[in-house]
Amino acid sequence: MIVIIGSGAGGGILAYELSKSGIPVTVIDKGPYIETKEGIQHYDKYNDSLDLLTTTCVGGSTIVSMANMVRALDKELNPYGIDLTEEYDYVERLIDVHELDDSHIGKGSKLFLDSAKELGLNVSKMPKAVYEEKCVQCGLCALGCPVDAKWTSKLFIDKTIENGAELIDNAEDIEILTENNHVIGVRLVKDGEELTLKSDKVVLAAGAVNSPLYLRKLGIENAGRRLFFDPFITMGGVLKGIGFNSEVQMSGLVVGDNFVLSPHFSSFIKDKLNDNTLNNEDILSIMVKTPDEGKGYITDDGDVIKENTITDARYLAEGCAVAGMILEKSGVDVNTIKSTVYRGAHPGGSAAIGEIVDSNLETDIEGLFVADASVLPVSPGKPPILTILALSKRLADYLKNRN
Repeated sequence: MIVIIGSGAGGGILAYELSKSGIPVTVIDKGPYIETKEGIQHYDKYNDSLDLLTTTCVGGSTIVSMANMVRALDKELNPYGIDLTEEYDYVERLIDVHELDDSHIGKGSKLFLDSAKELGLNVSKMPKAVYEEKCVQCGLCALGCPVDAKWTSKLFIDKTIENGAELIDNAEDIEILTENNHVIGVRLVKDGEELTLKSDKVVLAAGAVNSPLYLRKLGIENAGRRLFFDPFITMGGVLKGIGFNSEVQMSGLVVGDNFVLSPHFSSFIKDKLNDNTLNNEDILSIMVKTPDEGKGYITDDGDVIKENTITDARYLAEGCAVAGMILEKSGVDVNTIKSTVYRGAHPGGSAAIGEIVDSNLETDIEGLFVADASVLPVSPGKPPILTILALSKRLADYLKNRN
């Protein structure tokens, strides 16, 4: 049996691929099994100085993601002997990654695409795993899709259970057991009862904040001493009656040298304008997202500390300048342009390949693997889900051959 701790992008596809090959699998998650539309209720809370978007529930942060699927880090992974071309092709077919039909590109998103093109920017539709036949274009992607019209890792977990695997949700006091530097199982508490699962292969897929904490308890002290995430803000202003708030979010993509931009609605923009005549439908806004230099770390009690560098600030400023040009070109009143607070998404790098795990994602403890954003060696500055899925597919094939 292979035990997987965590059910997000990395854990979900790994469990699915192993279980469909007949390998016994148990998936453990400290969060509950929920309906996707309940995602907003399960965002995590960190310290008051940090707004980092992660969730604790079955499916992990894929539940509240935009289902954006961009290939990333090809050059950065090559030095480790990792080529994900085949895995990318496989995953894109498996979850039907595609650009949205024009029927699901709203007026605001089209303005973004057209204006960016007129400005000579590197613009395209965003590759997504959103299914038009189900999508009602409500704009609630980041809150948890109310009609299950996008891919989430929970779909893989459901298929894994159909394949005969076991899911233990709401698990407490999860502990990885080792002996003579080998994994021998996992101990946990479920509904007040202590359970011990014997296994010589355990995969940590608990996310870039939680996975390093498990590793530290096993003596891998460097885990979590470095952490990156994608800094982002959303900036926008008034374009009366645009109705962008009810569109499929982030359906376009501008790629700059040090940033990416995507149309993204934030109700905070209207709130900052202090104008009672405005409604959410009057706001057009753009997300500005950058890579960072990994000047963050995780404390022993699970808090996240982030330091911003001059380079981080410069990249964000560059992206904001270009976003402002697009907004003005789109017809937004430049006197109304506001910004959200600085936020973070897609934490990673806390158990990086070449530092904590090898190219097969195995730690120095035999049989203990990591399969989530922790293993990414550098910040992609782009949505990382597809890269995590591809790495986990690669790990699944490795474990099948090793099992």
